[in-house]
Amino acid sequence: MIDTTREERLIETFTVLADTLVAGYDVVDLLQTLVESCSALFDITAAGILLSDTRGDLEVVASTSEASRLVEMMQLSAQAGPCVECFTTGTVVSLPDIDDGPASWAPFRESAREQGFASVFAIPLRLRETTIGALNLLRSARGELRHEDVRAAQALANVATIGILHERAVTENRTVRDQLTSALKSRVVIEQAKGVLSHTHGISMEEAFVLLRTYARNNGRMLSEVAERLVDRTLRI
Repeated sequence: MIDTTREERLIETFTVLADTLVAGYDVVDLLQTLVESCSALFDITAAGILLSDTRGDLEVVASTSEASRLVEMMQLSAQAGPCVECFTTGTVVSLPDIDDGPASWAPFRESAREQGFASVFAIPLRLRETTIGALNLLRSARGELRHEDVRAAQALANVATIGILHERAVTENRTVRDQLTSALKSRVVIEQAKGVLSHTHGISMEEAFVLLRTYARNNGRMLSEVAERLVDRTLRI
């Protein structure tokens, strides 16, 4: 059973995601909310999301730490790992012990070990037959993730997926394509902005992202908009 406090936090997370979808949203911010919520709610160490572009290629779009981002990038460079497998099959991939993965996952396994992760669970961002990405849940300890955690994480991923695939009238395909392309482009600019803040303030990339996101929220602006203004030097934080 999920304890009362945790259940209330889970309900609050669904409410936040739902409110975001109703009010209009920044895809990157939506997915960042998802990974941060998973990290806070479940028995995991870090979380990240890979999203497919118009060609079906995966890109890292959101993560709770630079460590999880590095592991996901290693999967992409090797084109092998639980998250890639999850996206390809559209099914949950459970790896309670990274040492039990197939030989083709060796680059991922080495990267995960280096970053302190011992188990990984990948959950598809999928609506019916369309899979647009995968949610990575990483743990520093070996062992299965609780069944209720997997179900709750899948439900959260489903809400985010519906949001991304949301369309109006007959423009569904163009809307989805534009949103995914925009999200991936925004992430590149956000990474550049993190670098600017990290250099300017002498802080880590993770602290830079917190600063960037906090400024955007406090000023009622899109995360991508603030990042663009930082990069082109029309804004200072």
